[in-house]
Amino acid sequence: MASASRNIDTLVLHGGAYRTDPATGATAVPIYQSTSFNLGTTEHADRLVNFDEIGFVYTRLGNPTQDALEERLAAMEGGAAALALASGQAATALSVLTLVSAGDNIVTGTDLYGGSWNFFANRLRQFGIEARFVDPADPSAFARATDARTRLYFGETLPNPKLQVFPIRDVAAIGRGLGIPLIIDNTTSPLLARPIDHGAAIVIYSATKYIGGHGTTIGGAIIDSGQFPWEEFAERHRLLTGPDPSYNGRSWVDIARKFGPVAYIFAARAGLLRDLGPAIAPQNAFQLIQGLETLPLRIQRHSENAARVAAYLSGHPKVETVIFPGLQTGEARRRADAVLKGGYSGLVGFEVNGGAAAGRRFIDSLKLFFHVANIGDVHSLAIHPASTTHAQLSPEEQLATGVTAGYVRLSVGVENIDDIIADIAQALEQA
Repeated sequence: MASASRNIDTLVLHGGAYRTDPATGATAVPIYQSTSFNLGTTEHADRLVNFDEIGFVYTRLGNPTQDALEERLAAMEGGAAALALASGQAATALSVLTLVSAGDNIVTGTDLYGGSWNFFANRLRQFGIEARFVDPADPSAFARATDARTRLYFGETLPNPKLQVFPIRDVAAIGRGLGIPLIIDNTTSPLLARPIDHGAAIVIYSATKYIGGHGTTIGGAIIDSGQFPWEEFAERHRLLTGPDPSYNGRSWVDIARKFGPVAYIFAARAGLLRDLGPAIAPQNAFQLIQGLETLPLRIQRHSENAARVAAYLSGHPKVETVIFPGLQTGEARRRADAVLKGGYSGLVGFEVNGGAAAGRRFIDSLKLFFHVANIGDVHSLAIHPASTTHAQLSPEEQLATGVTAGYVRLSVGVENIDDIIADIAQALEQA
């Protein structure tokens, strides 16, 4: 029985239909380590493959462990349905490819994780799809970049590493009027932001980060709000509203109609996931559930520690600038306070005096922080993006995403704050 609670810290533990395992009474979600599921009679098999009813057929398309994770994520976000995937990059790719064909375009904010920028700028071009980059500080730029072949808008709630909150409500409203859904990557801000409440049609995650939380498990997720009116803009979204040749000419909106407003997530699962195959492993889905259950506790500690680190850095003579939502002023602070509730995430960026060489010396001098290409771990992590996560981008692209030569990004963990600041202090002395 699904939880009736609206409280997120309860929903991450009890959201969705799973209560106990019907076979054993186990309260923890079991790991269903099976490739396939018994179809019963041929009549039942026909009903499953033709979407007359929903059930498990093959773990590439869905698995009971995965299903429990998906239902909790959908409950957490206030969405209609979710799809768990093998990685956050798979979530980014499928969230976009579900809506675009050769000749189409997307409009995305410039403030992006380096892997997303590269996928949009280079890999989509391989498929004949154009990505148009605009500065999200001016939401009207999305409208100016839109034409009849624009299929979606894209942004990151709290962009990694730029850390300037995306104007979700403004861009979503522009898109809704034009029939264009907004996809928001909320990886850096789970629980702190609920993009669907601000008008986003689709939310994605690298669950590897704060949702998993322990640096052990790769995974991703797409959450369908169920609120975008695809049929009102049928010509713009023919991939969902028109016939799909791989399902006997039926449309996804018709296939999904009896199950609710979930045409988009049906197309992502039974279309692209089926054909491209980035399925999440049952073991990984299980581990992400364990992380999700403690997310409210961890995200609060991450935010508290990050605020203390930002305050320390802002007064340090070797630090030129500090990037943290809680320190911003004017429109940036207003937007952050409107979108992020209960904290500003665990990410802090800063510019070390002395440029790239000083930034590298700082990284090399850390003793407590790990130097890894990850965020959202319970451990404190640090990286010099210009030489790692954003190294594949041109200098102009790096600047557009907020990366300068001496920029360092910290993912502040849950260790004792005195130990965290002591490590930063000694590393700055060496920088």
